[in-house]
Amino acid sequence: MSSINVKKVVWTAQELGLDFQRTEAGGLFGVVKTPEYMRLNPNSLVPVIEDEDFVLWESNVIVRYLCARHSSSEFYPTELRERFSAERWMDWQQTTLNPASRPGFWQLIRTPPDQRNAQLIADSNAAVEALMATLDAHLARHAFMGGERFSMADIPVACEVHRWFGLPQQRQSRRNIERWYESLCARQASKGVLDLALI
Repeated sequence: MSSINVKKVVWTAQELGLDFQRTEAGGLFGVVKTPEYMRLNPNSLVPVIEDEDFVLWESNVIVRYLCARHSSSEFYPTELRERFSAERWMDWQQTTLNPASRPGFWQLIRTPPDQRNAQLIADSNAAVEALMATLDAHLARHAFMGGERFSMADIPVACEVHRWFGLPQQRQSRRNIERWYESLCARQASKGVLDLALI
């Protein structure tokens, strides 16, 4: 089981066919609080990558970097408008969708049932449903997040949708999101990411 941000990076590395070594560091592992880890990431958060002598943190930035370095123009578009269309949705996931979904996720998954705040869950759910309507409308017009082909933008948004779909609550069915998500679940590189339990 992995955090949403670790899932993004693992999926990207698998999509690119990279040979990588994964070290568990967050949560119960406690590595993120060690001086050695904080020299890599002063925020004490996962993930962080070491690519030879280059250290990088922030999950969406790592996804961009790996795609830019290893996929030529396949996942990291070289055409400016196509690239920034992808960039826009990656930022939307990080700055808009994730903050809306996080309270509900924490309440439903990481908070004991007798301590859950029903109002926080309801407010989070309402905010996310509105954003999912926006996402569904976009995917009604495009096969993928950045346009008509799979790109780096699909990975962070799909990891967020995976978490949303896994929450034990009612949600509205949205056929365009479901079509897109099913196509990503069928990608070999998403195995072990989109089929993992929530954490």
